[in-house]
Amino acid sequence: MRVNGRYPRLPRGSDLDRRHFLAALSVATLGVVGLTRLTLHGEPQVAGAAAEAPVPEAAQPEPLLPPPPRSARLPLAGGVLSALPGPGDLLALTLDDGVNSAVVRAYTQLARDTGLRMTYFVNGVYQSWTDHLDLLRPLVDDGQIQLANHTWLHPNLTKLPLTAVAEEFRHNHDFLWKTYGVDVRPYFRPPYGAHNEHVDKVAGDLGYTVNTLWSGDLKDHVEIPEAEIVKNAEAWLNPQAIVIGHLNHEPVTRVYGQLVDIIRARRLRTVTLNDVFLTR
Repeated sequence: MRVNGRYPRLPRGSDLDRRHFLAALSVATLGVVGLTRLTLHGEPQVAGAAAEAPVPEAAQPEPLLPPPPRSARLPLAGGVLSALPGPGDLLALTLDDGVNSAVVRAYTQLARDTGLRMTYFVNGVYQSWTDHLDLLRPLVDDGQIQLANHTWLHPNLTKLPLTAVAEEFRHNHDFLWKTYGVDVRPYFRPPYGAHNEHVDKVAGDLGYTVNTLWSGDLKDHVEIPEAEIVKNAEAWLNPQAIVIGHLNHEPVTRVYGQLVDIIRARRLRTVTLNDVFLTR
């Protein structure tokens, strides 16, 4: 208490010296503050209250299943391949062409982000195959993405002279070797699935002995709605299927999450063709 505007002097020898007085004053002040509300960062808080509990991180999605071990690979015969042999949990997602550079990049980034394994059937004429070389090459080197021959210009091979058929395969082969450093034999896919005994013989003479067709189809060779792509995926992403899709139209890039969810829910192992078969 003040007297004439001043605190009274404490007598010497008193039990309540200045140090005890200040300590008592601090305790009293803390008690008052503890019962008031303070504002921190614009939000009212109770002083002395525990810090806010951290927001738990969102659960990470279950990783995709790995490919089978090398010891499980099967001998490969030549001829037409349209499904993976035997019972199992394997899915070969194969993607053609490469018309749209943004779609090639998006699919490749999806593989990098999720571990998805795929085979690209390349038409080397499209600039997409050099646009994203730095992104794609490490996944090719690692075997996560396999490249295969889909001809240079995507013609109907059954309508060409056999010398032109040979040039289609040879030109594309040379491009892939020079650009990615890989020999993509023995797998080829004739554009439109169109082939005959003459086409198969020319391809075989060049080392392309496995005509790779398909047992399921996303049907996105033309631009279709996203919901239709998902419906097709639900129908065809099944065990031991070889499914064809295309690197041409952007709607598929907006349903990647749904495609991966189907694969994960069905406990499928995505594989390249080299993950399944012994070729060399």
